[in-house]
Amino acid sequence: MDDATLPVPVPVVLDEVGRPEPPETADEAATLLGFLDFQRATLAWKTAGLDATGLATPLPPSTMTLGGLLKHLAYVESHWFGRCLHALDAQSPWDAVDWADDPDWEWHTAADDDPADLRALWQAEVERSRELTARALAAGDLGQLARRTRPDGTAPNLRWILVHMIEEYARHNGHADLLREHVDGEVGE
Repeated sequence: MDDATLPVPVPVVLDEVGRPEPPETADEAATLLGFLDFQRATLAWKTAGLDATGLATPLPPSTMTLGGLLKHLAYVESHWFGRCLHALDAQSPWDAVDWADDPDWEWHTAADDDPADLRALWQAEVERSRELTARALAAGDLGQLARRTRPDGTAPNLRWILVHMIEEYARHNGHADLLREHVDGEVGE
């Protein structure tokens, strides 16, 4: 990718809770990345300030928790940007999990994690994903295929991965809205 096709930096405007507003007139890559960062910031807002009890509180009959959401989305970041897009080996803690034996490992082990550790894991995976996305965009465009293929030989392109991640966060942020209101009554978007 030459300099003429790199995403143009867009000024960051924060909303009333500190989330970066997605740009309204940017190119496709900057728009997708803007919406993804908005969704990431929404999760950070919905989980901010909670202790271990707050992060481990479900809203029955579901067993989903805000801590589980943080750990799940940390895993999803690692999976799509590291494992799929760049075909990197899984890193800690994901590399030690027997996913066949426990496909929901991240969801239920989050209750055993310190809140600061959960937030740090998620934030580290987000930062790594940003770096891996920037590396991919420096080498190609949104149409480039992920390096790790599915068993049938197909692979999604970077555009699909970004849209999928926006969808993943948006869906789970709806869960986070309900969970946070249940935990301490905090509401908002």
